[in-house]
Amino acid sequence: MGLRSLIVKQFKATMPPLSATEKEALESGTVGWDGELMSGRPNWDQLFKYEKAQLSAEEQAFIDGPCEKLCKMLDNWDIQKKNDLPPEAWKVIREEGFMGLEIPKEYGGRGFSSKAHSAVVMKLASRSITAAVTVMVPNSLGPAELIGEYGTKEQKDYYLPRLANGTEIPCFALTGPDAGSDAGAIPDRGVVCKNEKGELGIRLNWEKRYITLGPIATLIGLAFKLEDPDNLLGKDKKDVGITVALVPRTAPGIEIGDRHAPMDLPFHNGPNKGKDVFIPLDNIIGGPERAGQGWRMLMESLAVGRSLSLPALSTAAAKMSSYATGAYARTRKQFGTSISNFQGIEEPLARMAGLTYMMNAAREATLQMVDGGERPAIPSAILKYHLTEGMRKIVNDAMDIHGGKGVSNGPNNVFSTLYKGVPIAITVEGANIMTRNLIIFGQGAVRAHPYILKELGAVEDPNPNKAFGKLAKVLTQHVANTTASAVKSVVYGITGGKFSSTPKGVDPSTKKYYQEINRLSAAFNLAADASLGTLGGNLKKEERTSARMGDVYSNLYLASSTLWYWEKNGRKKEEKPLVDWAVKHALKEAETALGGALDNHPIKLVGKAVKTLAFPKKLLMAALTVGGAVAGILAGPVVGLTAMAVTLGALFFVKDQRNAGPSDKLERAAANTIRNPGEVRDNLTHGIFKPTEEKEQLSRLEKAFLLTVETEPLEKKLYLAQKNKVIAKSDKREEVLAAAEKVGVLTADEIAKVKLSDASRRDVVMVDAFPQTPQPAASAAAAPEEKKPAIPAGPKAA
Repeated sequence: MGLRSLIVKQFKATMPPLSATEKEALESGTVGWDGELMSGRPNWDQLFKYEKAQLSAEEQAFIDGPCEKLCKMLDNWDIQKKNDLPPEAWKVIREEGFMGLEIPKEYGGRGFSSKAHSAVVMKLASRSITAAVTVMVPNSLGPAELIGEYGTKEQKDYYLPRLANGTEIPCFALTGPDAGSDAGAIPDRGVVCKNEKGELGIRLNWEKRYITLGPIATLIGLAFKLEDPDNLLGKDKKDVGITVALVPRTAPGIEIGDRHAPMDLPFHNGPNKGKDVFIPLDNIIGGPERAGQGWRMLMESLAVGRSLSLPALSTAAAKMSSYATGAYARTRKQFGTSISNFQGIEEPLARMAGLTYMMNAAREATLQMVDGGERPAIPSAILKYHLTEGMRKIVNDAMDIHGGKGVSNGPNNVFSTLYKGVPIAITVEGANIMTRNLIIFGQGAVRAHPYILKELGAVEDPNPNKAFGKLAKVLTQHVANTTASAVKSVVYGITGGKFSSTPKGVDPSTKKYYQEINRLSAAFNLAADASLGTLGGNLKKEERTSARMGDVYSNLYLASSTLWYWEKNGRKKEEKPLVDWAVKHALKEAETALGGALDNHPIKLVGKAVKTLAFPKKLLMAALTVGGAVAGILAGPVVGLTAMAVTLGALFFVKDQRNAGPSDKLERAAANTIRNPGEVRDNLTHGIFKPTEEKEQLSRLEKAFLLTVETEPLEKKLYLAQKNKVIAKSDKREEVLAAAEKVGVLTADEIAKVKLSDASRRDVVMVDAFPQTPQPAASAAAAPEEKKPAIPAGPKAA
């Protein structure tokens, strides 16, 4: 073996081994802004080239019309009791085209943009998780999207119109008992064969579960592994690979209809199985030539679908929670004041508002990429993990602040379905644990890295000389980039990125954030290269390293998306506290994760070396200490000892991290955005369903909130009058108000306004209660009669 061959072989051995499905996943999708962040030298023009698109007049009319109409007819309590959407809602979903939002108009669909698709799901999710999921599935990863992108003309002409108008109800069957997160290991099989009539087709056997819309589906999109033992396809391959086909519900051998009960949310979800189900070869999506291409098709579609539905649902939950909880905290009074005034409430309110802004910004930025023709595989994974985790944090904060009001189920509880929806969002489309530990950095480090994928491609060349030539060229560029990142890490670490480039024309007050992202991007690139170069294939096993590096990557994406949104949304001054909170939070999370990854690096020497370059403050102080010693030699012991004392003291107190996160003052300002009515609150919660009818709990809460704010100056007058003994203190509200009116502290109209506010606040803090069902005396609920132990018979009395 020649030297060149040996080098290529050795290099190949150090790289992470990739399965066929992993290769297809890495080759699917596109790389954009995520690649810039991975490079260590982000070109901000690649992010700011995207404009914040507006909905078309037709799309906005749909949001204001059919979508609003559907929301008004949904009652979560009634849906839960009846275990389904009402018939009139199903009618609207079918007739108004909710099932074909992005199906082109020539096939009877709405032909909407991804932004409009997301807006529809977001509005529905703010009203009903069940309705949102029902609409999400036909428009996300499933038969319509796959047929639209890969289907034959015949498949498009026949199925797309039927899917658009709801004649066909689709589901997509991938997950099974033996293949969950490891979906590529599906055991379901299809064998190419001929049926009794001599027709060429596929005989299928499968068992699936957790399939949304499965129980009522008329058309199953089925993923399975295709085998061709008799080479009937002429591919000379027995194992053709993962394939996706269309299976009508009516095909003999299918068992379908049973339902799961996911957190008791009544969207249709259930198992299905098939035994010896025969379908024609033409039922493969894209026709027989697409046999074995199913995994690539799924990964490319998932890169888009995962950018839309779950981010929209999660953002809806965040907006809804912020809208209602800010109002409730201001309205609810304890210890003589609104609970929103307590710092213990202020902190979660700030977190809710800041995370909501950041989540919506990331959603909007990624939508522009999708509508621009990209398939953002890594950003979609970032959104899936961090927006559903953001939903979890925000809904939990909302539940904490609502207390007993949040946990008492009934028609007046606006949070119970959101709370139940959290673990579902966390689990589907790639469980969050897997997404964080294996995908974001595990795939991103290869897919979005400027050189790794090229290096892997180079060593695949069968000609050793050509392979070496390609590898040498890419490696030279790679080493140069890593060296540049190392230098930048030190310089930016000392200066805070002061000399790094920022986008032209951005808000000067945010310039420091761009520079800090530049700094962390360079350090991240250096740490990524060091990890890949030293761990190689073992990186897969070091999941904690991968997870922490993924957190760095994700938070840089979230911070930069927030800055993009701030600029493209018009730099609204009143929203600046939310921008500052979100970016400071993300930068702290990124820096903490990077420090954690390096502190816990499996190869300690590598971790320490990279951390010294990535966090060079202590290195600088150590150099200054040596300088002090030199000064002592040159200028005398007093000067030298003084210099050393100062620098050693500074070294002791220097912290690795630059980013401390949001201050208490900033959190107070962020909390104000949702505990005060106004434009910033309206903008933050724009796009959710806000009912106005008196019967609606959310409508009554908003009324009580506004009345509370309006009457606070009157409450202050009452407080001062009692404090100054103008009127007597009393626990009886009526007596205080009567006395205030009598001495002229408040007018009759003001008294009426206060009473109306009292009544409204009292109404919204009440919880549902239900009469007990009378129990028959002999029922199981009755206390069992105590049984006395049997007394054994003694000897008879004489």
